[in-house]
Amino acid sequence: MFLCMRTTIHIDDNLFAELKGIAASTGRTLTAVIHDALRESLSRRNHRERPSIDLPIFRGAGVMPGVDLNDSAALLDLMEEDHGPS
Repeated sequence: MFLCMRTTIHIDDNLFAELKGIAASTGRTLTAVIHDALRESLSRRNHRERPSIDLPIFRGAGVMPGVDLNDSAALLDLMEEDHGPS
């Protein structure tokens, strides 16, 4: 069983007419058509593909051996090590 929230919204007259037309032509309630439209819109928003980003590598061919990018404490220790005179 689904819990439903009752609310009041303002819908553009043309959009409302289109929603009613879809409901009538598909034999569904206006509420069902609106629910489906909202779900589809939210699904598209949640599944947008983000463009891949190529990050530059400045010296070497990648991560040094033994470096775990998922271990922030170990990364901090490595960055704070004394590397001798500059």
